[in-house]
Amino acid sequence: MTDQCHTGLLGDKMPTISVEQSLLKKLVEGKGRIHDVHDLAYRLPLMGTDIDNCNDEILDIEIFPDRPDLLSAETLFHGMMPFLHDAPANPRLLIKSGITRMTVSPDLREIRPVILGAIVRGLEIDDDIIKRLMEHQEKLHFALGRGRKRASIGVHDLSKLSPPFRVEAVTRNHSFQPLAMDKSMTIDEILLKHPKGIDYAHLLEGFDRVPIILDSNDDVLSFPPVINGDHTTVTTETKDLFIDVTGIDQRACESALMLICLQLHIMGGKIESVRVKTCEGKDWILDGTPKTHKVKRSLVENILGYSFKDQEIKESIRRMGGVYKGDDNGILSISMPRWRFDIIHPIDLVEEIAIGHGYDHLTFDVPKAPLTAIPRDDANLLRRIRESLQGLGMIQIQSLTLSNYDDQFKLVGWKPNGSVTQMTNPITTEHTILRQNILPGLLRLLSANRHHELPQAVYELGTVVIDHENCEKFSFLVAENSGGFATLRGRIQAVMRDLGCNGWELVPTDDGPWLKGRSAMIMIDGIEVGQCGEIDPSVSASFNLNVPMSGAQFDVNSLLSVTKDPV
Repeated sequence: MTDQCHTGLLGDKMPTISVEQSLLKKLVEGKGRIHDVHDLAYRLPLMGTDIDNCNDEILDIEIFPDRPDLLSAETLFHGMMPFLHDAPANPRLLIKSGITRMTVSPDLREIRPVILGAIVRGLEIDDDIIKRLMEHQEKLHFALGRGRKRASIGVHDLSKLSPPFRVEAVTRNHSFQPLAMDKSMTIDEILLKHPKGIDYAHLLEGFDRVPIILDSNDDVLSFPPVINGDHTTVTTETKDLFIDVTGIDQRACESALMLICLQLHIMGGKIESVRVKTCEGKDWILDGTPKTHKVKRSLVENILGYSFKDQEIKESIRRMGGVYKGDDNGILSISMPRWRFDIIHPIDLVEEIAIGHGYDHLTFDVPKAPLTAIPRDDANLLRRIRESLQGLGMIQIQSLTLSNYDDQFKLVGWKPNGSVTQMTNPITTEHTILRQNILPGLLRLLSANRHHELPQAVYELGTVVIDHENCEKFSFLVAENSGGFATLRGRIQAVMRDLGCNGWELVPTDDGPWLKGRSAMIMIDGIEVGQCGEIDPSVSASFNLNVPMSGAQFDVNSLLSVTKDPV
Protein backbone atom coordinates (compact mmCIF):
# COMPACT_ATOMS: atom_id res chain seq x y z
CA MET A 1 0.00 0.00 0.00
CA THR A 2 1.05 3.63 -0.45
CA ASP A 3 1.41 6.04 2.42
CA GLN A 4 -1.79 7.90 1.48
CA CYS A 5 -5.25 6.56 0.70
CA HIS A 6 -8.14 8.44 -0.85
CA THR A 7 -11.80 8.39 0.01
CA GLY A 8 -14.67 10.59 -1.07
CA LEU A 9 -18.31 10.79 -2.05
CA LEU A 10 -19.23 7.75 -4.08
CA GLY A 11 -22.20 7.24 -6.38
CA ASP A 12 -22.93 3.76 -5.13
CA LYS A 13 -26.18 4.56 -3.34
CA MET A 14 -29.25 3.27 -5.18
CA PRO A 15 -31.68 6.04 -6.23
CA THR A 16 -35.31 4.93 -6.46
CA ILE A 17 -38.05 6.18 -8.80
CA SER A 18 -41.79 5.62 -8.44
CA VAL A 19 -43.62 5.18 -11.75
CA GLU A 20 -47.37 5.10 -12.06
CA GLN A 21 -48.57 2.12 -14.09
CA SER A 22 -51.05 4.39 -15.90
CA LEU A 23 -48.23 6.73 -17.01
CA LEU A 24 -46.12 3.81 -18.23
CA LYS A 25 -49.08 2.45 -20.20
CA LYS A 26 -49.72 5.89 -21.69
CA LEU A 27 -46.08 6.18 -22.81
CA VAL A 28 -45.99 2.68 -24.30
CA GLU A 29 -49.46 2.89 -25.87
CA GLY A 30 -49.33 2.00 -29.55
CA LYS A 31 -45.59 1.34 -29.41
CA GLY A 32 -45.40 -2.07 -27.74
CA ARG A 33 -47.13 -4.66 -25.61
CA ILE A 34 -47.92 -3.65 -22.04
CA HIS A 35 -46.29 -6.19 -19.74
CA ASP A 36 -48.24 -6.95 -16.60
CA VAL A 37 -46.62 -5.92 -13.33
CA HIS A 38 -45.26 -9.38 -12.57
CA ASP A 39 -43.68 -9.64 -16.02
CA LEU A 40 -42.12 -6.18 -15.58
CA ALA A 41 -40.85 -7.15 -12.15
CA TYR A 42 -39.03 -10.08 -13.78
CA ARG A 43 -37.77 -8.32 -16.92
CA LEU A 44 -36.77 -4.85 -15.73
CA PRO A 45 -33.83 -6.10 -13.58
CA LEU A 46 -32.31 -7.52 -16.77
CA MET A 47 -31.68 -4.00 -18.08
CA GLY A 48 -29.96 -2.59 -14.99
CA THR A 49 -32.75 -1.92 -12.51
CA ASP A 50 -34.33 -3.65 -9.54
CA ILE A 51 -37.92 -3.69 -8.31
CA ASP A 52 -38.53 -2.42 -4.77
CA ASN A 53 -42.31 -2.55 -4.83
CA CYS A 54 -44.73 -3.71 -7.50
CA ASN A 55 -48.52 -3.46 -7.57
CA ASP A 56 -51.28 -2.61 -10.03
CA GLU A 57 -50.81 1.14 -9.51
CA ILE A 58 -47.15 1.90 -8.74
CA LEU A 59 -43.73 0.52 -9.63
CA ASP A 60 -40.96 1.49 -7.21
CA ILE A 61 -37.76 0.87 -9.17
CA GLU A 62 -34.19 0.98 -7.86
CA ILE A 63 -31.85 2.28 -10.55
CA PHE A 64 -28.30 0.98 -10.47
CA PRO A 65 -25.79 3.82 -9.93
CA ASP A 66 -24.26 3.37 -13.40
CA ARG A 67 -27.56 4.12 -15.19
CA PRO A 68 -28.52 7.75 -14.49
CA ASP A 69 -30.29 7.74 -17.86
CA LEU A 70 -33.17 5.76 -16.29
CA LEU A 71 -34.05 8.17 -13.46
CA SER A 72 -37.40 9.39 -14.79
CA ALA A 73 -40.45 7.60 -16.16
CA GLU A 74 -39.82 9.15 -19.59
CA THR A 75 -36.12 8.25 -19.88
CA LEU A 76 -36.86 4.81 -18.43
CA PHE A 77 -39.47 4.40 -21.18
CA HIS A 78 -36.88 5.44 -23.79
CA GLY A 79 -34.44 2.80 -22.54
CA MET A 80 -37.15 0.19 -21.97
CA MET A 81 -38.72 0.21 -25.44
CA PRO A 82 -35.81 -1.43 -27.34
CA PHE A 83 -35.08 -3.80 -24.46
CA LEU A 84 -38.57 -5.05 -23.65
CA HIS A 85 -40.63 -4.19 -26.74
CA ASP A 86 -38.15 -4.78 -29.60
CA ALA A 87 -38.48 -1.16 -30.72
CA PRO A 88 -35.74 0.33 -32.92
CA ALA A 89 -32.95 1.99 -30.97
CA ASN A 90 -33.00 5.78 -31.00
CA PRO A 91 -29.64 7.04 -29.74
CA ARG A 92 -30.04 10.48 -31.38
CA LEU A 93 -31.56 13.50 -29.69
CA LEU A 94 -33.29 15.73 -32.26
CA ILE A 95 -32.08 19.31 -31.76
CA LYS A 96 -33.08 22.29 -33.89
CA SER A 97 -30.41 24.91 -34.43
CA GLY A 98 -31.30 28.04 -32.46
CA ILE A 99 -30.17 31.68 -32.47
CA THR A 100 -30.26 32.31 -28.71
CA ARG A 101 -26.83 33.13 -27.30
CA MET A 102 -25.22 32.93 -23.87
CA THR A 103 -21.82 34.42 -23.06
CA VAL A 104 -19.74 33.23 -20.11
CA SER A 105 -17.27 35.57 -18.43
CA PRO A 106 -13.61 34.46 -18.35
CA ASP A 107 -13.70 35.31 -14.61
CA LEU A 108 -15.62 32.06 -14.02
CA ARG A 109 -12.75 29.85 -15.18
CA GLU A 110 -11.64 29.22 -11.57
CA ILE A 111 -15.10 29.38 -9.97
CA ARG A 112 -17.57 27.31 -12.04
CA PRO A 113 -16.17 26.92 -15.55
CA VAL A 114 -18.80 24.75 -17.28
CA ILE A 115 -21.96 26.69 -18.27
CA LEU A 116 -24.33 25.09 -20.80
CA GLY A 117 -27.86 25.78 -22.01
CA ALA A 118 -30.74 24.64 -24.20
CA ILE A 119 -34.34 25.63 -24.98
CA VAL A 120 -37.39 23.35 -25.16
CA ARG A 121 -40.51 24.74 -26.87
CA GLY A 122 -44.13 23.73 -27.37
CA LEU A 123 -44.84 22.01 -24.06
CA GLU A 124 -48.26 21.42 -22.49
CA ILE A 125 -47.42 21.60 -18.79
CA ASP A 126 -49.58 20.53 -15.87
CA ASP A 127 -48.83 20.08 -12.17
CA ASP A 128 -47.91 16.40 -12.66
CA ILE A 129 -45.34 17.28 -15.36
CA ILE A 130 -43.79 19.96 -13.11
CA LYS A 131 -43.54 17.42 -10.29
CA ARG A 132 -41.91 14.78 -12.50
CA LEU A 133 -39.48 17.33 -13.95
CA MET A 134 -38.41 18.51 -10.48
CA GLU A 135 -37.99 14.94 -9.23
CA HIS A 136 -35.83 14.08 -12.25
CA GLN A 137 -33.79 17.24 -11.71
CA GLU A 138 -33.03 16.37 -8.08
CA LYS A 139 -32.15 12.74 -8.90
CA LEU A 140 -29.68 13.96 -11.53
CA HIS A 141 -28.23 16.36 -8.96
CA PHE A 142 -27.53 13.31 -6.82
CA ALA A 143 -26.42 10.79 -9.46
CA LEU A 144 -24.47 12.98 -11.91
CA GLY A 145 -24.06 16.20 -9.97
CA ARG A 146 -22.67 14.73 -6.73
CA GLY A 147 -24.86 17.02 -4.66
CA ARG A 148 -24.72 19.83 -7.29
CA LYS A 149 -20.93 20.05 -7.10
CA ARG A 150 -20.14 18.52 -10.49
CA ALA A 151 -23.38 19.60 -12.17
CA SER A 152 -26.50 21.57 -11.24
CA ILE A 153 -29.62 22.19 -13.32
CA GLY A 154 -31.85 25.26 -13.57
CA VAL A 155 -35.22 25.26 -15.38
CA HIS A 156 -36.87 28.60 -16.28
CA ASP A 157 -39.99 29.96 -18.00
CA LEU A 158 -38.54 31.40 -21.23
CA SER A 159 -41.48 33.80 -21.73
CA LYS A 160 -40.35 35.75 -18.66
CA LEU A 161 -36.78 36.16 -19.97
CA SER A 162 -35.14 38.41 -22.52
CA PRO A 163 -32.27 36.71 -24.38
CA PRO A 164 -29.38 36.89 -25.00
CA PHE A 165 -28.01 35.67 -21.69
CA ARG A 166 -24.71 36.28 -20.00
CA VAL A 167 -23.02 34.60 -17.04
CA GLU A 168 -20.88 36.77 -14.79
CA ALA A 169 -18.92 36.61 -11.55
CA VAL A 170 -20.32 39.07 -8.98
CA THR A 171 -19.41 40.03 -5.44
CA ARG A 172 -21.33 38.63 -2.49
CA ASN A 173 -23.19 41.91 -1.90
CA HIS A 174 -25.01 41.58 -5.23
CA SER A 175 -28.76 41.24 -4.66
CA PHE A 176 -31.80 39.74 -6.42
CA GLN A 177 -35.09 38.10 -5.47
CA PRO A 178 -34.54 34.33 -5.11
CA LEU A 179 -37.14 31.63 -5.63
CA ALA A 180 -39.88 31.41 -2.96
CA MET A 181 -38.94 34.76 -1.39
CA ASP A 182 -40.92 38.01 -1.50
CA LYS A 183 -37.99 40.44 -1.41
CA SER A 184 -34.47 40.88 -2.72
CA MET A 185 -31.56 39.37 -0.81
CA THR A 186 -27.81 39.70 -1.17
CA ILE A 187 -25.75 36.66 -2.05
CA ASP A 188 -24.43 36.51 1.51
CA GLU A 189 -27.98 36.69 2.89
CA ILE A 190 -29.10 33.87 0.62
CA LEU A 191 -26.22 31.67 1.74
CA LEU A 192 -26.95 32.38 5.41
CA LYS A 193 -30.78 32.47 5.49
CA HIS A 194 -32.36 30.83 2.44
CA PRO A 195 -32.92 27.04 2.92
CA LYS A 196 -31.21 26.22 -0.38
CA GLY A 197 -28.42 28.67 0.37
CA ILE A 198 -27.75 26.99 3.70
CA ASP A 199 -27.72 23.55 2.03
CA TYR A 200 -25.28 24.47 -0.75
CA ALA A 201 -23.17 27.33 0.65
CA HIS A 202 -20.24 24.92 1.07
CA LEU A 203 -19.94 24.63 -2.74
CA LEU A 204 -18.85 28.27 -2.95
CA GLU A 205 -16.61 28.43 0.12
CA GLY A 206 -13.36 30.29 -0.53
CA PHE A 207 -14.71 32.31 -3.47
CA ASP A 208 -15.05 36.09 -3.08
CA ARG A 209 -17.15 36.19 -6.25
CA VAL A 210 -19.91 33.83 -7.36
CA PRO A 211 -21.65 33.08 -10.68
CA ILE A 212 -25.02 34.52 -11.74
CA ILE A 213 -26.92 34.22 -15.03
CA LEU A 214 -28.59 37.39 -16.37
CA ASP A 215 -30.72 38.26 -19.37
CA SER A 216 -30.51 41.39 -21.52
CA ASN A 217 -32.61 43.33 -18.95
CA ASP A 218 -30.05 42.51 -16.22
CA ASP A 219 -32.63 40.36 -14.42
CA VAL A 220 -31.07 37.43 -12.54
CA LEU A 221 -32.24 34.05 -13.84
CA SER A 222 -30.12 31.96 -11.57
CA PHE A 223 -27.45 31.90 -8.90
CA PRO A 224 -25.94 28.48 -9.64
CA PRO A 225 -25.57 26.01 -8.05
CA VAL A 226 -27.87 27.36 -5.30
CA ILE A 227 -31.16 28.95 -6.38
CA ASN A 228 -33.10 30.39 -9.35
CA GLY A 229 -34.60 33.85 -9.54
CA ASP A 230 -38.22 34.02 -8.41
CA HIS A 231 -39.57 35.54 -11.64
CA THR A 232 -38.53 32.54 -13.80
CA THR A 233 -40.72 30.01 -11.95
CA VAL A 234 -42.29 27.37 -14.21
CA THR A 235 -46.11 27.21 -14.00
CA THR A 236 -48.94 25.44 -15.81
CA GLU A 237 -49.06 28.46 -18.17
CA THR A 238 -45.47 27.87 -19.30
CA LYS A 239 -44.97 26.72 -22.89
CA ASP A 240 -41.25 27.22 -23.50
CA LEU A 241 -38.36 26.46 -21.14
CA PHE A 242 -34.79 27.65 -20.87
CA ILE A 243 -32.51 25.11 -19.19
CA ASP A 244 -29.10 25.95 -17.77
CA VAL A 245 -26.58 23.45 -16.46
CA THR A 246 -23.47 24.61 -14.63
CA GLY A 247 -20.65 22.74 -12.95
CA ILE A 248 -17.06 21.64 -13.01
CA ASP A 249 -17.34 18.42 -15.07
CA GLN A 250 -18.08 18.83 -18.79
CA ARG A 251 -19.33 15.26 -19.35
CA ALA A 252 -21.58 15.28 -16.31
CA CYS A 253 -23.07 18.65 -17.30
CA GLU A 254 -23.68 17.59 -20.90
CA SER A 255 -25.29 14.32 -19.82
CA ALA A 256 -27.54 16.08 -17.29
CA LEU A 257 -28.65 18.64 -19.89
CA MET A 258 -29.36 15.97 -22.50
CA LEU A 259 -31.36 13.81 -20.07
CA ILE A 260 -33.57 16.74 -19.03
CA CYS A 261 -34.06 17.57 -22.71
CA LEU A 262 -34.82 13.90 -23.52
CA GLN A 263 -37.48 13.81 -20.80
CA LEU A 264 -39.07 17.03 -22.09
CA HIS A 265 -38.86 15.79 -25.70
CA ILE A 266 -40.80 12.65 -24.75
CA MET A 267 -43.34 14.96 -23.07
CA GLY A 268 -43.84 16.62 -26.46
CA GLY A 269 -41.29 19.43 -26.44
CA LYS A 270 -39.05 20.52 -29.31
CA ILE A 271 -35.39 20.99 -28.39
CA GLU A 272 -33.50 24.02 -29.62
CA SER A 273 -29.79 24.69 -29.17
CA VAL A 274 -28.31 27.69 -27.37
CA ARG A 275 -25.02 29.08 -28.68
CA VAL A 276 -22.65 29.39 -25.72
CA LYS A 277 -19.40 31.35 -25.70
CA THR A 278 -17.49 29.55 -22.94
CA CYS A 279 -15.22 31.15 -20.34
CA GLU A 280 -12.30 30.00 -22.49
CA GLY A 281 -13.67 31.84 -25.54
CA LYS A 282 -14.78 28.68 -27.38
CA ASP A 283 -18.15 28.13 -29.05
CA TRP A 284 -20.39 25.33 -27.75
CA ILE A 285 -23.82 24.02 -28.75
CA LEU A 286 -25.66 20.91 -27.59
CA ASP A 287 -24.76 17.90 -29.75
CA GLY A 288 -27.46 15.23 -29.91
CA THR A 289 -25.69 12.86 -32.29
CA PRO A 290 -24.68 9.40 -31.02
CA LYS A 291 -21.11 8.85 -29.90
CA THR A 292 -19.12 6.10 -31.61
CA HIS A 293 -17.12 3.75 -29.37
CA LYS A 294 -14.74 0.99 -30.40
CA VAL A 295 -13.92 -2.34 -28.77
CA LYS A 296 -11.88 -5.32 -29.89
CA ARG A 297 -13.92 -8.36 -30.79
CA SER A 298 -11.27 -10.51 -29.11
CA LEU A 299 -11.82 -8.63 -25.81
CA VAL A 300 -15.57 -9.22 -25.98
CA GLU A 301 -15.20 -12.93 -26.75
CA ASN A 302 -12.39 -13.56 -24.26
CA ILE A 303 -14.26 -11.89 -21.41
CA LEU A 304 -17.64 -13.46 -22.17
CA GLY A 305 -16.36 -16.81 -23.46
CA TYR A 306 -18.67 -16.73 -26.46
CA SER A 307 -18.11 -16.24 -30.20
CA PHE A 308 -20.71 -13.71 -31.35
CA LYS A 309 -22.11 -13.49 -34.83
CA ASP A 310 -22.53 -9.97 -36.21
CA GLN A 311 -26.32 -10.29 -36.03
CA GLU A 312 -26.10 -11.22 -32.35
CA ILE A 313 -23.95 -8.17 -31.58
CA LYS A 314 -26.32 -5.96 -33.62
CA GLU A 315 -29.34 -7.25 -31.71
CA SER A 316 -27.61 -6.99 -28.33
CA ILE A 317 -26.60 -3.37 -28.90
CA ARG A 318 -30.06 -2.48 -30.25
CA ARG A 319 -31.64 -3.74 -27.06
CA MET A 320 -29.30 -1.45 -25.08
CA GLY A 321 -30.34 1.58 -27.15
CA GLY A 322 -27.33 1.73 -29.51
CA VAL A 323 -26.46 0.94 -33.10
CA TYR A 324 -23.84 -1.58 -34.24
CA LYS A 325 -21.80 -0.04 -37.10
CA GLY A 326 -19.78 -3.09 -38.09
CA ASP A 327 -16.47 -4.91 -37.70
CA ASP A 328 -13.28 -3.43 -39.17
CA ASN A 329 -10.47 -6.00 -38.88
CA GLY A 330 -11.62 -7.19 -35.47
CA ILE A 331 -12.53 -3.72 -34.14
CA LEU A 332 -16.26 -3.34 -33.40
CA SER A 333 -17.78 0.12 -33.89
CA ILE A 334 -20.79 0.87 -31.72
CA SER A 335 -22.81 4.10 -31.57
CA MET A 336 -24.39 4.81 -28.21
CA PRO A 337 -26.44 7.78 -26.95
CA ARG A 338 -24.23 10.68 -25.98
CA TRP A 339 -26.08 10.91 -22.64
CA ARG A 340 -24.80 7.46 -21.60
CA PHE A 341 -22.39 8.95 -19.06
CA ASP A 342 -21.44 5.48 -17.79
CA ILE A 343 -19.73 4.31 -21.02
CA ILE A 344 -16.10 5.24 -20.45
CA HIS A 345 -13.95 2.19 -21.27
CA PRO A 346 -14.17 -0.65 -23.82
CA ILE A 347 -15.05 -3.02 -20.97
CA ASP A 348 -18.30 -1.05 -20.57
CA LEU A 349 -19.21 -2.07 -24.12
CA VAL A 350 -18.50 -5.69 -23.23
CA GLU A 351 -21.02 -5.34 -20.42
CA GLU A 352 -23.56 -3.73 -22.77
CA ILE A 353 -23.26 -6.67 -25.16
CA ALA A 354 -23.55 -9.17 -22.29
CA ILE A 355 -26.68 -7.52 -20.88
CA GLY A 356 -28.27 -7.09 -24.30
CA HIS A 357 -27.52 -10.67 -25.29
CA GLY A 358 -28.56 -12.01 -21.89
CA TYR A 359 -26.20 -13.65 -19.44
CA ASP A 360 -28.38 -16.74 -19.43
CA HIS A 361 -27.82 -17.15 -23.17
CA LEU A 362 -24.03 -17.23 -22.98
CA THR A 363 -22.59 -20.71 -23.37
CA PHE A 364 -20.89 -22.63 -20.59
CA ASP A 365 -17.12 -23.02 -20.75
CA VAL A 366 -14.40 -24.68 -18.76
CA PRO A 367 -11.06 -23.17 -17.73
CA LYS A 368 -8.40 -23.61 -20.40
CA ALA A 369 -5.54 -23.46 -17.91
CA PRO A 370 -4.90 -25.62 -14.84
CA LEU A 371 -6.29 -23.79 -11.82
CA THR A 372 -5.39 -26.20 -9.04
CA ALA A 373 -5.14 -24.15 -5.88
CA ILE A 374 -2.90 -24.48 -2.89
CA PRO A 375 -3.83 -23.04 0.51
CA ARG A 376 -2.19 -19.91 1.85
CA ASP A 377 0.45 -20.44 4.50
CA ASP A 378 -1.85 -19.03 7.15
CA ALA A 379 -5.12 -20.66 5.96
CA ASN A 380 -5.18 -23.46 8.54
CA LEU A 381 -4.10 -21.14 11.35
CA LEU A 382 -6.87 -18.63 10.58
CA ARG A 383 -9.45 -21.43 10.49
CA ARG A 384 -8.26 -22.81 13.83
CA ILE A 385 -8.34 -19.33 15.41
CA ARG A 386 -11.98 -18.88 14.40
CA GLU A 387 -12.96 -22.34 15.60
CA SER A 388 -11.20 -21.83 18.93
CA LEU A 389 -12.82 -18.47 19.69
CA GLN A 390 -16.24 -19.60 18.56
CA GLY A 391 -15.78 -22.69 20.74
CA LEU A 392 -15.31 -20.32 23.67
CA GLY A 393 -18.75 -18.88 22.97
CA MET A 394 -17.63 -15.66 21.29
CA ILE A 395 -19.45 -13.96 18.41
CA GLN A 396 -17.40 -12.94 15.38
CA ILE A 397 -17.81 -9.36 14.15
CA GLN A 398 -16.35 -7.43 11.24
CA SER A 399 -15.72 -3.71 11.66
CA LEU A 400 -14.30 -1.01 9.40
CA THR A 401 -10.59 -0.87 8.66
CA LEU A 402 -10.95 2.92 8.89
CA SER A 403 -10.42 4.45 12.31
CA ASN A 404 -8.92 7.55 13.98
CA TYR A 405 -5.94 8.52 16.15
CA ASP A 406 -7.93 8.84 19.36
CA ASP A 407 -9.44 5.34 19.18
CA GLN A 408 -6.29 3.64 17.94
CA PHE A 409 -3.70 5.27 20.17
CA LYS A 410 -4.67 8.07 22.57
CA LEU A 411 -7.62 6.39 24.32
CA VAL A 412 -6.05 2.91 24.58
CA GLY A 413 -2.47 3.85 25.47
CA TRP A 414 -0.76 2.24 22.49
CA LYS A 415 1.84 4.09 20.45
CA PRO A 416 1.88 3.91 16.63
CA ASN A 417 3.81 0.95 15.29
CA GLY A 418 5.82 2.39 12.41
CA SER A 419 4.16 4.74 9.92
CA VAL A 420 0.42 5.31 10.06
CA THR A 421 -1.54 5.33 6.79
CA GLN A 422 -3.65 8.49 6.70
CA MET A 423 -6.62 9.50 4.52
CA THR A 424 -6.02 12.58 2.37
CA ASN A 425 -9.66 13.71 2.25
CA PRO A 426 -11.63 11.89 4.96
CA ILE A 427 -15.42 12.18 4.91
CA THR A 428 -15.67 12.19 8.71
CA THR A 429 -13.34 12.81 11.64
CA GLU A 430 -14.02 9.26 12.83
CA HIS A 431 -12.35 7.80 9.72
CA THR A 432 -8.98 9.49 9.23
CA ILE A 433 -6.50 6.59 9.27
CA LEU A 434 -6.27 2.87 8.57
CA ARG A 435 -6.27 0.92 11.82
CA GLN A 436 -3.24 -0.68 13.47
CA ASN A 437 -5.24 -2.32 16.28
CA ILE A 438 -8.49 -4.28 16.35
CA LEU A 439 -9.35 -4.03 20.04
CA PRO A 440 -10.61 -0.38 19.81
CA GLY A 441 -13.25 -1.51 17.32
CA LEU A 442 -14.49 -4.10 19.79
CA LEU A 443 -14.69 -1.43 22.50
CA ARG A 444 -16.76 0.77 20.16
CA LEU A 445 -19.04 -2.18 19.41
CA LEU A 446 -19.69 -2.94 23.08
CA SER A 447 -20.26 0.77 23.70
CA ALA A 448 -22.99 0.79 21.04
CA ASN A 449 -24.54 -2.32 22.62
CA ARG A 450 -24.21 -1.38 26.28
CA HIS A 451 -28.01 -1.47 26.68
CA HIS A 452 -27.94 -5.27 26.16
CA GLU A 453 -27.54 -7.77 28.98
CA LEU A 454 -24.19 -9.19 30.09
CA PRO A 455 -22.14 -11.20 29.43
CA GLN A 456 -21.10 -10.08 25.97
CA ALA A 457 -18.19 -11.81 24.23
CA VAL A 458 -16.98 -10.79 20.75
CA TYR A 459 -13.94 -11.26 18.59
CA GLU A 460 -12.61 -10.08 15.24
CA LEU A 461 -10.00 -11.53 12.93
CA GLY A 462 -9.07 -8.97 10.32
CA THR A 463 -6.61 -6.77 8.49
CA VAL A 464 -4.59 -3.94 9.97
CA VAL A 465 -2.12 -1.67 8.17
CA ILE A 466 1.35 -1.11 9.64
CA ASP A 467 4.05 0.79 7.75
CA HIS A 468 1.59 0.86 4.82
CA GLU A 469 1.59 -2.94 4.64
CA ASN A 470 -1.40 -5.21 5.28
CA CYS A 471 -1.09 -7.51 8.31
CA GLU A 472 -3.49 -9.81 10.14
CA LYS A 473 -4.44 -9.51 13.81
CA PHE A 474 -7.20 -10.92 15.97
CA SER A 475 -8.64 -9.69 19.20
CA PHE A 476 -11.34 -10.71 21.63
CA LEU A 477 -13.17 -8.80 24.35
CA VAL A 478 -15.49 -10.08 27.08
CA ALA A 479 -17.75 -7.91 29.27
CA GLU A 480 -18.98 -9.76 32.35
CA ASN A 481 -19.79 -9.06 35.98
CA SER A 482 -17.38 -11.69 37.29
CA GLY A 483 -14.24 -13.36 36.08
CA GLY A 484 -11.17 -11.19 36.25
CA PHE A 485 -7.65 -12.07 35.19
CA ALA A 486 -7.89 -15.73 36.26
CA THR A 487 -10.79 -16.32 33.86
CA LEU A 488 -8.94 -14.45 31.10
CA ARG A 489 -5.86 -16.65 31.62
CA GLY A 490 -8.08 -19.71 31.18
CA ARG A 491 -9.31 -18.37 27.83
CA ILE A 492 -5.73 -17.67 26.71
CA GLN A 493 -4.78 -21.20 27.75
CA ALA A 494 -7.67 -22.65 25.70
CA VAL A 495 -6.67 -20.64 22.61
CA MET A 496 -3.01 -21.69 22.93
CA ARG A 497 -4.03 -25.33 23.31
CA ASP A 498 -6.29 -25.18 20.22
CA LEU A 499 -3.51 -23.58 18.17
CA GLY A 500 -0.96 -26.16 19.30
CA CYS A 501 1.28 -23.58 21.00
CA ASN A 502 3.54 -25.08 23.65
CA GLY A 503 5.88 -23.31 26.05
CA TRP A 504 3.97 -20.03 26.10
CA GLU A 505 4.22 -17.70 29.08
CA LEU A 506 2.78 -14.43 30.34
CA VAL A 507 5.18 -11.55 31.01
CA PRO A 508 3.85 -8.48 32.88
CA THR A 509 3.48 -5.25 30.86
CA ASP A 510 2.21 -1.72 31.46
CA ASP A 511 1.69 -1.01 27.75
CA GLY A 512 -1.79 -0.61 26.25
CA PRO A 513 -5.35 -0.29 27.60
CA TRP A 514 -4.82 -2.79 30.41
CA LEU A 515 -5.22 -2.36 34.16
CA LYS A 516 -1.79 -2.11 35.79
CA GLY A 517 -0.80 -5.36 37.50
CA ARG A 518 -3.50 -7.30 35.64
CA SER A 519 -2.00 -7.41 32.15
CA ALA A 520 0.70 -9.34 30.33
CA MET A 521 2.51 -9.92 27.07
CA ILE A 522 1.98 -13.40 25.59
CA MET A 523 5.41 -14.82 24.75
CA ILE A 524 6.37 -17.95 22.81
CA ASP A 525 10.07 -18.80 22.42
CA GLY A 526 10.97 -15.24 23.34
CA ILE A 527 8.68 -13.73 20.69
CA GLU A 528 5.75 -11.53 21.69
CA VAL A 529 2.65 -12.83 19.89
CA GLY A 530 0.08 -10.71 21.72
CA GLN A 531 -1.10 -8.91 24.84
CA CYS A 532 -3.93 -9.58 27.26
CA GLY A 533 -5.40 -8.15 30.43
CA GLU A 534 -8.30 -6.55 32.20
CA ILE A 535 -9.40 -3.24 30.63
CA ASP A 536 -8.46 -0.20 32.73
CA PRO A 537 -11.64 1.55 34.01
CA SER A 538 -10.34 4.89 32.68
CA VAL A 539 -10.13 3.37 29.20
CA SER A 540 -13.63 1.92 29.59
CA ALA A 541 -14.95 5.34 30.58
CA SER A 542 -13.40 6.86 27.43
CA PHE A 543 -15.67 4.55 25.42
CA ASN A 544 -18.71 5.24 27.67
CA LEU A 545 -18.48 1.81 29.30
CA ASN A 546 -18.62 1.07 33.01
CA VAL A 547 -18.59 -2.73 33.18
CA PRO A 548 -15.67 -5.07 33.94
CA MET A 549 -13.98 -6.21 30.74
CA SER A 550 -11.02 -8.34 29.76
CA GLY A 551 -9.54 -9.23 26.41
CA ALA A 552 -6.51 -9.83 24.26
CA GLN A 553 -4.97 -8.92 20.93
CA PHE A 554 -2.70 -11.22 18.87
CA ASP A 555 -0.44 -10.71 15.88
CA VAL A 556 -1.17 -13.51 13.40
CA ASN A 557 2.19 -13.23 11.62
CA SER A 558 4.06 -13.63 14.90
CA LEU A 559 1.89 -16.62 15.80
CA LEU A 560 2.55 -18.17 12.41
CA SER A 561 6.30 -17.89 12.90
CA VAL A 562 6.25 -19.94 16.13
CA THR A 563 3.30 -22.26 15.55
CA LYS A 564 3.56 -25.56 13.74
CA ASP A 565 0.84 -26.43 11.28
CA PRO A 566 -0.48 -29.87 12.26
CA VAL A 567 -2.10 -30.27 8.81
